[in-house]
Amino acid sequence: MKTLLKKEFKFSANALSYIFLAAAFMTFFPGYPILCSAFFVSMGIFYTFQSAREGNDILYSALLPVKKGDVVRARYIFVVVLELIAFVLMTAVTLCRMFFMSNAAPYVNNALMNANFMSLGFSLLVFTVFNCFFVGGFWKDAYKIGIPFLASSIATFVIIGIAETLHHLPGLEALNTPLGMLEIQLPLLAVSAIIYIVATLISCRMSVKSFERIDLTL
Repeated sequence: MKTLLKKEFKFSANALSYIFLAAAFMTFFPGYPILCSAFFVSMGIFYTFQSAREGNDILYSALLPVKKGDVVRARYIFVVVLELIAFVLMTAVTLCRMFFMSNAAPYVNNALMNANFMSLGFSLLVFTVFNCFFVGGFWKDAYKIGIPFLASSIATFVIIGIAETLHHLPGLEALNTPLGMLEIQLPLLAVSAIIYIVATLISCRMSVKSFERIDLTL
């Protein structure tokens, strides 16, 4: 596994996967759907799958003296590590906005979602659908990436649409303030974290089973 992880991070990874981590700083942008930052991080990871497919990386990995399932697990670890790095950056920016910049005019008058605990929770849900729809979908045949990414993108923008709508509903306006309605924001963040962990683990387990059934020589 150590060798596979080294290969994932040093050789298989597309440089764009690391560059797109900077999208986490889009959380600073007022008047912009900040959940798109999680989508762009996911898109960066997508490029690793694309370049790895073109370079027959999966076949090469499967021919190494390692367990076939470890090939899948190593890629999931790569994905999760990049997502968590992005989430840490988003959290740092969010806390900065909440406690030091919340009174700035661009944020006070922002009609779109502001950075708070709710936005962090929905960011985790964006990563969750990416891991389930795209990463999990890829391992069904270890080749196709278009349809899984389309499915992931549709699910992502449904989540973004729901998140951007909630704070416009009567009685929920405080969800768009830094520390408003914490009785909703904090449980949402906690539940989102649990969903992310459980769904990603289930997706990984199912992907291992799918990959072990594939005959890469065909």
